[in-house]
Amino acid sequence: MSPPTMRFTYTHHALAMLAEREIAREWVEQTVLDPEAVEPDPKHPERQRAFRAVPERDGRIMRVVYVADGETYRVITLFLDRGRRR
Repeated sequence: MSPPTMRFTYTHHALAMLAEREIAREWVEQTVLDPEAVEPDPKHPERQRAFRAVPERDGRIMRVVYVADGETYRVITLFLDRGRRR
């Protein structure tokens, strides 16, 4: 039996942020699947915040806010977090 395939969906806002900020989906998905840190969203307990450095952006830290539902990750928003450092 093969491992489950993780599926990503993006809100309209997240899709707009991908384009506006020139962020690759691969970076977002890598951040969710292999984060350097994860914390709950303080205002929305069902959401998680995943963080990971993006070498293609000089090591800046990406924050991805998402909801996990079984094998699906719904990405709410994403950005390079100016206040977060390694």
